Order: sequence, then C-alpha cells, then structure tokens
Amino acid sequence: MNTKDLWVLDGGMGRELARRGAPFRQPEWSALALMEAPETVREVHQAYAASGARVITTNSYALVPFHIGEARFAAQGEGLAALAGQLAREVADEQDGAVKVAGSLPPLFGSYRADLYHAERVSELAAPLIRALSPHVDLWLAETMSLIAEPLALKALLPDDGKPFWVSFTLEDEAPGSEPTLRSGERVSDAVAALASAGVDAILFNCCQPEVIEGALRVAGAALQALGRTEVRLGAYANAFPPQPKEATANDGLDEIRGDLGPLDYLDWAERWRTAGANLIGGCCGIGPEHIEALASRLR
Repeated sequence: MNTKDLWVLDGGMGRELARRGAPFRQPEWSALALMEAPETVREVHQAYAASGARVITTNSYALVPFHIGEARFAAQGEGLAALAGQLAREVADEQDGAVKVAGSLPPLFGSYRADLYHAERVSELAAPLIRALSPHVDLWLAETMSLIAEPLALKALLPDDGKPFWVSFTLEDEAPGSEPTLRSGERVSDAVAALASAGVDAILFNCCQPEVIEGALRVAGAALQALGRTEVRLGAYANAFPPQPKEATANDGLDEIRGDLGPLDYLDWAERWRTAGANLIGGCCGIGPEHIEALASRLR
C-alpha cells in the first residue's frame, strides 16, 4: 500500500465546460471557452476546488495549432495561455494555499499521435506557453504524452524556477494483461527510466482506459525501485471513453462516455491505483466534479 500523502487532482475541462453551456466546438475544443466565456473556465476550476481537488490544471491544453490553427496560435496563443494561467491562479488563491496550480503543457502536434511529432518545432510552440504560464503556476505538467522524446524536449525549455515537473503518459488501450506501452509503442519501463534520469518529480498515466493503468503503475513502481528513485511520485487520471483505436486522435470529435464509470465506479479503480502505488489521482475526459468529490471523500 502506498503510504505517501495522497493529492487529489481535478477532472476533465472540455466536457465540463460543455455541460455548463460554454461555447464548444471542434477544432477549438476547450480553448473556445477561454476565448469567449472565460468566466465559465473559472467556474469549472472553482467546482473542482470545491469538490476537494488539491491541484487544478490550467486550461491551456488546446492552445496549440492542432486546435486553434497556426495563425491564431501565432497571434493569440501566448495571451490566451496567460489568461488560462491567471484564471487558475485566482481560483487557487481563493483557497488559502490549499490548492496548487499545474501548468498544462499539451502534446504539441495532436493527442495520441506520436507519428506527428516534429522535434524541430517544439521550442517554437512550447516556449510561448511556458512564458505565459510561468508567473501563475506552482508546477509543470506535461500531459497526455504519447512518446518519450516530447516531455524530455519540454523539460529542456522550462525555466530554472525550482518548480516540480510532472509527466503524464497516455497508454495504448489494450488488454490489461499485456505489457503496458505508450501510444508510440515504447515500453512504460523505458519511459520511466528516461524520465527518472532527466529528474522528473512525478510520472502519471492519463487519457486512457482505467483498466490499463494499474499494470502501468506497477511496472513504473518496480522501475523506480530498481533505479533507487522511490521519491518520484506516481499518479493516474483516466478518461471515460471506450477503448480508442490506434488511429484515434483525441478531441477530433465527441466520443461516447462509458456508462460504467460513475463516481463510485471510478472510485473503485482509483482505490486499485492507490494500492498499486499512485499518490496523485484525478480524472481526465468525462470525469467531472462529482467524481473528484468521491475521490476526495474516500481516498483522503
């Protein structure tokens, strides 16, 4: 059983914005509310904080050309990221220090698509987000990473600010009995070794089926133990989608939500992740404030 202090994270942003009536369409996804209804973004952050989340994540995930286009990214990307950071910071400051802000550094070339990664453009796309978020965040979160190279490249761009750097990988939605792999096909054990060597503070798994996460946590924990890096935190925040095919691209359409992942169902999975070594637990797409409230009430 993991004895480290548990931190409950927040849940998904995009679907919660849509549920609250914020403007929402493809391809902008959660970025559209940031442009046209930022007060709703603030409301979602407040809902997660009220539900017991100890960490809220900036609504900067969709602020990449994949979602908002090259021209808009060049003209508005940095300003929108600054607004995303400001909104989260304001909500966190209302909680008297009980809530931290994670600065979301998204997959720069499309979720789930390791094949679209272009190393030569990482600085061009990530540097404006990092500059804008930096004054507002308590930690950095590279999330939904599909391959090992991208979070390593992002880390090299971060300021020397002493803030923790967390990396969350998305896994192939395959049978729980198979060896867990990233969507690039790279092994979880190799990802853990690379990130531990780079000095990451936490390794998480997100935006994949809850069924595949437990095995990945156990592999990650064993790898960290072998490397003598047991201080590195482990975490998980699954989505509520059916299994995604290899050619899937996250947020290219509204996926169905599973009917078997209500708050108490999700809590059952979270308890398994906790036993498997996770001490950072929240939710991704389709996991809302009611799920986070269940986690906070039971796990903490």
